[in-house]
Amino acid sequence: MRKAVGLLATLLLAGGVLGGCSLDQNNASSDKGKTKQDGEVKIGLSISTLNNPFFVTLKEGAEKAAKDEGAELIVVDAQNDSAKQINDIEDLIQQKVDVLLVNPTDSSAVASAIESANSANIPVITVDRSADGGEVVTHIASDNVAGGKMAAQFLVDHLKNGGNIVELEGIPGSSAARERGEGFHQVIDKAANMKVVAKQAADFDRAKGLAVMENILQSHKDIQAVFAHNDEMALGALEALQAHGMNNVLVVGFDATDDAVKAVKEGKMAATVAQKPALIGEKAVEAAIRVHKGEKVEKFIPVPLELVQGQ
Repeated sequence: MRKAVGLLATLLLAGGVLGGCSLDQNNASSDKGKTKQDGEVKIGLSISTLNNPFFVTLKEGAEKAAKDEGAELIVVDAQNDSAKQINDIEDLIQQKVDVLLVNPTDSSAVASAIESANSANIPVITVDRSADGGEVVTHIASDNVAGGKMAAQFLVDHLKNGGNIVELEGIPGSSAARERGEGFHQVIDKAANMKVVAKQAADFDRAKGLAVMENILQSHKDIQAVFAHNDEMALGALEALQAHGMNNVLVVGFDATDDAVKAVKEGKMAATVAQKPALIGEKAVEAAIRVHKGEKVEKFIPVPLELVQGQ
């Protein structure tokens, strides 16, 4: 009898263990299935600076798209510091993001970080500014060369008798500064009686735009126009010009930020080349999700430009 009871207990215990194993396996299978079903993509976005309305809007566009698509978006701010951006990207790699979006502070300096992502088999997409090295799946941006040409043509059309121009450049080494300047000079250098009498970097920053413009005005008072590689510098230059009573100088910016569009409508700025930062952010996240799914994407995904000008 004791043998029978012992055998029964052993069988019950074994059954319980097996049942427990089966239950655990079912739970694991269920969890695995849930993860696969959710398919949440983890996207890292390294942005050059959030101290610029353009990139704040770009980030918000990316966040909206990520929310709509059910993706996780991790945003890090490089604060216009190339070394910090490299460290930020290394951190995103350690967090095992599925796709990396990069808006470079310096197109050349960021190459080593992109190569690190390549080594970790993380696809990289550049946003608004391109990279000079590393493997990039696609680049999403407006055509900066075309935008520079657009700004130059506006000045040619509105300065019938020609004029002297000041050019405020963006961060040296950034693709945006290089390409906008290239497009601008392709048109302005061929125009009769048009001359760039001074050009200097103001790093896409409003306060620097004000300071640089103040310095230029010490030696160049006879100017008819200013082209700034972004609206923040244009608004800084505008402030300097107003302080000197030079209200008839045509100021053209780039980006069409809210402050710049307001200044154009009020007749303070002449024009701004309108990018669509929210759309750039949205397209970046959409492309990241397509890449994660194994879909092919175009090498360059353009976002259209338009000129915002006063009446």
